[in-house]
Amino acid sequence: MASPIFPSNISSLSISVADDDDSDELSRMRARVRRKRKKHHHRVKNEFSQRIIRFVLKYWTLLIFLPAAGLLIFEASKIGRKPSLDDAKVSEQVVEVRKPSFQADLNKNNDNNNKSGGNLNRLDPVTHIVGGVRERCLKLLPYEELQHLDIPNHDEFSGPVKNVVYISEKDTRHIGGNITLSGQRTEGTRFNLFTGHQTFDQRERSFKVNETAKLHCGFYSENGGFKISDEDRRYMQTCKIVVSTCAFGGGDDLHQPIGMLEASHEKVCYVAFWDEITLAAQESQEHRIGEDHFIGKWRVVVVRDLPFADQRLNGKIPKMLGHRLFPQAKYSIWVDSKSQFRRDPLGVLEALLWRSNSVLAISEHGARSSVYDEAKAVVKKHKATPEEVEVQITQYRHDGLPEDKRLYGKKALNEASIIVREHTPLTNLFMCLWFNEVVRFTSRDQMSFPYVLWRLKVLKDIHRFPVCIRKDLVNSMGHVRKAKPLIS
Repeated sequence: MASPIFPSNISSLSISVADDDDSDELSRMRARVRRKRKKHHHRVKNEFSQRIIRFVLKYWTLLIFLPAAGLLIFEASKIGRKPSLDDAKVSEQVVEVRKPSFQADLNKNNDNNNKSGGNLNRLDPVTHIVGGVRERCLKLLPYEELQHLDIPNHDEFSGPVKNVVYISEKDTRHIGGNITLSGQRTEGTRFNLFTGHQTFDQRERSFKVNETAKLHCGFYSENGGFKISDEDRRYMQTCKIVVSTCAFGGGDDLHQPIGMLEASHEKVCYVAFWDEITLAAQESQEHRIGEDHFIGKWRVVVVRDLPFADQRLNGKIPKMLGHRLFPQAKYSIWVDSKSQFRRDPLGVLEALLWRSNSVLAISEHGARSSVYDEAKAVVKKHKATPEEVEVQITQYRHDGLPEDKRLYGKKALNEASIIVREHTPLTNLFMCLWFNEVVRFTSRDQMSFPYVLWRLKVLKDIHRFPVCIRKDLVNSMGHVRKAKPLIS
């Protein structure tokens, strides 16, 4: 009975032991597999890290260049973009003041311009990089200071010229020989009853500086033309600070000034000179002068009986002879009609004149630096005939005008679409001399400005500002249409 039981126990014991060994072996195999997988995982991870390090070391210059290029493109897009008027107003801290009486006229006048003008009504500042830092070109005073800005009042002038006397038809002793001026737009010469006939000897004497200067300066005869109504003349005599422009021959629309503060609105006259051709052209577009003689901010003065057939030359009268048109004005800002003035006038006077103790401010030329280079460009662009340019340049060479590209430390050529000045005897003399040159030679005033500055010599308080400031002062709109000449 005992023998069959014993083998059975042995058999079950044997099976039980065999199962335990297999289980342990299986566990050890699984552990080895897990260790191998873990080691393989770490190896793959280390190889990936090493690849990244090798890639960075090989292409580090490219990795630095690409983000820098992207940042540069982003900044360039910010400069080139045209922000909204609201954004520009915030950045400028400017409060535009507009009378309700002319708001409708202002909107109507600008509606037509908005169809073609991407620059119209822009107030965003023009900037440039100085020492690696982007700065604004025109640095105006803060808004609060501009609102309470005191206007300098110089009753006495310390310059070498104390008084300027203008030669007129009544002053017959200054007309040499038996010169007769038969009328306006005289054939073969541009001297007429408006200019008087300045002899060459008188021209030479006019450049000699004396305490009292005596010279031709337009408005020679009562029959010389450029007729302004008595009502407009009375208004012009009240102006102490003037922003002026003109459009003769119907060539340009009237762009409303923007960016002015309340203080300027009360102290500054905005005067636009039109002729009858421009008046008709604007009325055909429903831009009509109101009963108060205003269109928007501009007081429009219609001039009749213009003295020159050349409309460019007619435009030099308000541009250069503002001291004769506004006898009580202390300061003036001239803006060509192709531009929209977009800064506060008092702020501009402070930044360009008062801060630097200057009496005249004008932009440097953006493309050329020499009168002689300008003469070639004028002929090439058909702005004047080769013959009349040659006469002017030959005279300037004879007088000794150097061909240097620098004059008094600045470019020897200027761009005259904006002229900011104090009305002093010396600057009034300068403008008369300049006007006489454009009458005698070509109408291209950029050729004669450096010559007059060089000949006069004593006008040193002049601020010839860089081009980027000129671009900040105005929105350039370009000429809308070709001006129509007068018909004799």
